[in-house]
Amino acid sequence: MPLTCAGKSRLEICQIAYFVDDVREAVPKMHQTFGAGPFLVSDNIQLAWAELRGVAGNFVHTSAYGQWGDVMMELVQQDSEGPSPFRDMFEPGQQGIHHVAVMVDSMEDAYEHFESQGFDVAAKAETTSGIEFAFIDTTEKLGHMIEIYEKSDQLTAFYQYIRKASSQPFSSKCSTRSAISSSLSAQANSFSRYSATSSAQPR
Repeated sequence: MPLTCAGKSRLEICQIAYFVDDVREAVPKMHQTFGAGPFLVSDNIQLAWAELRGVAGNFVHTSAYGQWGDVMMELVQQDSEGPSPFRDMFEPGQQGIHHVAVMVDSMEDAYEHFESQGFDVAAKAETTSGIEFAFIDTTEKLGHMIEIYEKSDQLTAFYQYIRKASSQPFSSKCSTRSAISSSLSAQANSFSRYSATSSAQPR
């Protein structure tokens, strides 16, 4: 059965993510080099649960989200040392592209699809707001992982929010959730309610 999103078999990359040592150092570099941003930073993201290669675990991390052309850019750093989908690819001090993300209609269908293609699930997790996501280990084939999550109104609104933020002036400092919210009055209240329910933002 082909993998689909909104009934379409062509899956579009909606995000590209880089693992970095320090999110706040990486943000201005990505803006100066590629024009990405401005960025929304979510610190010390906690998860409701996580599995790493089928074993219960956790990976506290900080992420910055900004628009880069037609796709979202995520910059992610690991805050708690230990096994993680990031450490699967990068040792301390190493940096690079970690994953691209796609939305799917069904997580179960996606797991079945990728496993049938010979790809392992490196990690499954759920945000405290109830969004399940997973990293598919495609590193041998593609050189990076693929992140998947189900398309939803909540997730789509987050992506739209980051895209709209890209029309705002860029500051050399990272914007906090509250700072970006205040600059986007039309959507600020709904985003504040969303972020208040979870310190972990969709990637």
